[in-house]
Amino acid sequence: MADIEDLGASKQGVHSRPVSASGAAVVGKQKRDVKPNTVSAGAQGELLVWRRDGEVAPLNNLRGFVDYEREPSKYRPVNERINDWEVILPHALEREGTEVTVQSARCMDCGTPTCCSEPYGCPLGNEVPRFNKLAYNGQWREALDVLLSTSNAPEWTSHVCPAPCEGACVAGLVDAPVTIKNIEQQIIERGWANGWIYPKPPSMQTGKKVAVIGSGPAGLCAADMLNRRGHSVTVYERADRVGGLLMYGIPAPKLDKKMLQRRIDLWAEEGVKFVTGANVGVDPAHDLRDMHKNNDAIVLTVGATKPRLLNIPGSDLKGIYPAMDFLAATTKTLLDDGNGRLRHWDGSYISARDKNVVVIGGGDTGNDCVGTSVRMRARNVVNLELLDKPPVERDETMPWPTFPKTFKLDYGGEEAAAVFGQDPRQFNTLTKEYLGDETGHVVGIRTVRIVWRDGKMQEIPNSERIIPADLVLLSLGFLGPEETMLKQLSLDADKRGNIKAEYGDFATNLPGVFAAGDCRRGQSLVVRAMREGREVAAAVDKYLATQAPAAL
Repeated sequence: MADIEDLGASKQGVHSRPVSASGAAVVGKQKRDVKPNTVSAGAQGELLVWRRDGEVAPLNNLRGFVDYEREPSKYRPVNERINDWEVILPHALEREGTEVTVQSARCMDCGTPTCCSEPYGCPLGNEVPRFNKLAYNGQWREALDVLLSTSNAPEWTSHVCPAPCEGACVAGLVDAPVTIKNIEQQIIERGWANGWIYPKPPSMQTGKKVAVIGSGPAGLCAADMLNRRGHSVTVYERADRVGGLLMYGIPAPKLDKKMLQRRIDLWAEEGVKFVTGANVGVDPAHDLRDMHKNNDAIVLTVGATKPRLLNIPGSDLKGIYPAMDFLAATTKTLLDDGNGRLRHWDGSYISARDKNVVVIGGGDTGNDCVGTSVRMRARNVVNLELLDKPPVERDETMPWPTFPKTFKLDYGGEEAAAVFGQDPRQFNTLTKEYLGDETGHVVGIRTVRIVWRDGKMQEIPNSERIIPADLVLLSLGFLGPEETMLKQLSLDADKRGNIKAEYGDFATNLPGVFAAGDCRRGQSLVVRAMREGREVAAAVDKYLATQAPAAL
């Protein structure tokens, strides 16, 4: 396959740009007082760029973000994307590669690149300045090597991660941060398109067997790293498809399932074995005690799947669901259909069609519920949040380089606002009671407005109101892992109910059994689960070096 080095306009033809007299492309934001036809000719093929000062000049990275504005990739238009279940962000290779080159020029040689590591930057330790510089120079293969040296699947994080790296970007001190996620997307997709990513089975086998329970981001990264070290790895997943949260917890418009499956298929070709429909610890065929005997090590990456519910009057009414039940059933139905369609008469998913939907709880999951409900043609969508409306810009509570929890309208909220005429979110709202009809189905919820004083919630007198609700979705987080495995193996739990295993060695109280990801630390980001997957693999590999192989 020929290398994709210079991408022109997208196939939709929407990225037209002025051209200099020499034929050089002019990219970047065009200033209203600058006429493209006044641009002087540059060297043949030279990339000319609109600068902040309204001048057009050859691209260079000497002044970085001082010269060039942040221009992140844009979602597809709302009126287009709400009519399908396709990914909301155009594919990286359908966007102009030159735009990414300009954005990479905004990255400068920071003395201390806080974007690269925790406590504020990338949990994986991605070497952002290195791959940005390589992307700027057009060294895409080298940029890919740098990116893959710290991340097992950059195509996942570059789409679903909230990007603490961007929040910690030094440019954000005085300007907008570098579009790191968009640059990652371009690097990894060029890698796939050019055939630079291909199966690389391990050159040697240790004879050691490892069972990984759970195929979310932590489990998959652990399996990949252990397989690279030559161990025989089998991943067990109780669902019908591999991927865990990535497959069923994150909607298709946000994470392309073909993109996810592409990476899983690669790992299978490299030797990782996958077993689906395996409810470990419940099915007699997948008894944990037997697995412990028949493997040299077990890695538990089962996630934090116990949903937090609201224990208020009316909780037993029909029509009230955990958000993940709603999202997972929708994605499964779309994948099972084959054509990516939902049929409103199909009882295999929870339909929001023609219903007044109330999503209780914000965050990414709440936003996903809003966007999914809009696509299902809900009558109305309201999103209730307990906390204050965030500030538009950083304040004293979130100084740089901490992650900026500022006000933003994400894709689902943007879609609901376009359809229903207003932001679906109602801040400072406490749900007091579910209201039902004579059939036992929810028809509304009683709420009250609150204020926060000194960290304590206070109800505002005479602020109660009733919100119509035919469907209530609870996006309130998770309480920890299910208890089946803890009980079957007599594993210790911490005070929050998570599997007790110290960070670093990840060992449980049972020799040869390790835990990582959300089931160990509690719910967190995909990128943190991936990091723990990589780290637990190193701990298991160290442990296996001291053990004789299990009996065949």
